[in-house]
This record gives sequence, C-alpha cells and structure tokens, in this order.
Amino acid sequence: MRRVGLLLLPVLLLFAGCARFHGETESLREARSHFATQLTRRTNDSDRYPLPVPPPDQLRIVYYPSKVGKLAAYLSVQPKDGIRHPAIIWIDGGNCSSLDDVSWVHQSPDNDQSASVFRKQGIITMYPSLRGGNQNPGSHEGFYGEVDDVIAAEKFLALQPGVDPTRIYLGGHSTGGTMTMLAAELTSRFRAAFALGPEASVSGYPKRWLPFDTNNVEEVKLRSPGYWMSSVTRPLYVLEGTNHPSNIRALRFMRDRCTNPLIHFIPVRGYDHFSEVLPITELIARKILDDKGKTCQIDLDGGVQTTVH
Repeated sequence: MRRVGLLLLPVLLLFAGCARFHGETESLREARSHFATQLTRRTNDSDRYPLPVPPPDQLRIVYYPSKVGKLAAYLSVQPKDGIRHPAIIWIDGGNCSSLDDVSWVHQSPDNDQSASVFRKQGIITMYPSLRGGNQNPGSHEGFYGEVDDVIAAEKFLALQPGVDPTRIYLGGHSTGGTMTMLAAELTSRFRAAFALGPEASVSGYPKRWLPFDTNNVEEVKLRSPGYWMSSVTRPLYVLEGTNHPSNIRALRFMRDRCTNPLIHFIPVRGYDHFSEVLPITELIARKILDDKGKTCQIDLDGGVQTTVH
C-alpha cells in the first residue's frame, strides 16, 4: 500500500526571490539540453524490490527500451477487437521507480491507488517501472533521468496493437503526480496529463530519494515542476484534495503563479490526498472515453465538484 508521507512545506525555499517562478525564457527541454546532472551516489532497488508477477488476466510484464536499457512495465490486456483504443500511462506514488502489487490487489475506496478503473473501462493501461527500480538497469536520479523513461514508455505504448497513438494520456499520484508534471513540461507527446497531489519543488522530499547535491540550486530547479509551467504545451490538470492530509498548499502556490492557460488547477473539496484518487480516476476515465475528437476536448474544471461527490 503506497500511503506515503506528505511534503507540507510552509515555504518553498527554492523559489524564494525568483522573479519568474513559472519559468525562464527557455523551456525545460532547452535547459536540460546544456546541463548534466551529477549524482552523489548510485543506488537501485534490485535487492529490495523484486518485480511481482501480476494476474495474467489483468496485466502482463513487458519491457520497453530506454536510454539505460530495457525497463519493466505492466501492460493491461489489449482487446482483440480490431479497434484502436485510448491508453494511459500511470505513475505510482511513493517509490515510483519500482512496481509492486498495488495495481491489482484489493484496496479500500478511501485509498485506492491502483488506477485499475482505467483498464476496467477498456482504456489500455501501462504502469512503467523506471531506471534503478525493481531489477532495472541504471541508477535512481531523483526526478531527472526517470522523466526520460516516462517519455520512452509512451513511445513504446504508441506502437502496441490496439492502441490509438493519438489518444495516449499520462497520469500519476503523489510522487507520480510530480513526475507527471515534469514529463508534461518536457514533451508534447501526451494528449493530456493528470497530476494528482504533486509537489512544486522536490527540495522537500526525503534525502534518500534525492541522490544529488541538494544545495545546488540548478540540480533542484531542473527537477521541480513548479518552475517550468510555461513549458507545458498540452492540457495538464493538477488536482488535490482540500482535506488534511493534503498537498493543497503546493497546488495553490503553483496556481497563484501560473500564467499558462493550458494548466488547470483544481482543488477537490471534501477529499484528502488519498481518498481523492478513486473518484478522480473514475471521472478521468469517463472523460477519456468521451474524448474522441481530433484534439483533446476534456474539461475537468466544472466536472470535479459536480461529479465526484
């Protein structure tokens, strides 16, 4: 069960005094193109997190190519009906580099982080593990190279039988929500993205998750989605429950500084960081199934408060 601690920071020190919190004149992709991260240690989960085998009637293990080698993922069973279906990549919370059995074990409705509603509704679902996770090659980079892995997963998914490559979405919760925002800022390959409970800055995450010099402002900034909101070129929905425990302060902090009309910040009243996941993913699944036009027509702004409750 991925019930993890929240990062309720009274002040996001990274952005104190930054005149352009919402991004500089260059994009995140441009900024990363002339930067090489320097890791202070190299770790992976090979010994701690073996890859569980999922029920074959729900998911199968696949391997997708990345810059560091082949990485494991779970992929839902594709319908053999000759029709191209919408698909979503879902990034787990907690240690989002390694997969566990959370996507198929029964969970309480007040903390259902499985995102199983997507595949139950006929949306092809991919859960990628990332570099350094499970028995994967590479090392943890703490929200840097892992973003490249998410984009590599989309390229793999777009080539799978039964997938409509023009209707691939991205979503994630908690740390997965932070990863979702970073990926949406780095690429325009996803039709739309949904970040549940993300953080604006990675500076508050546990040190064991940040294998780089956290005193280096550039290292932190290039991993912090709140700084690069102007880089988003496709619809991005950022949602969080307003009840404690919650990362709602991060949502409001970014909302108050964002000038990009493609990003929608939606407080979910009456839910917390964990209880929001099931009703929000149910709503997103319905919206994805109805989103059949040439461009994304999803609207969550009004639907959350009228449909979730």
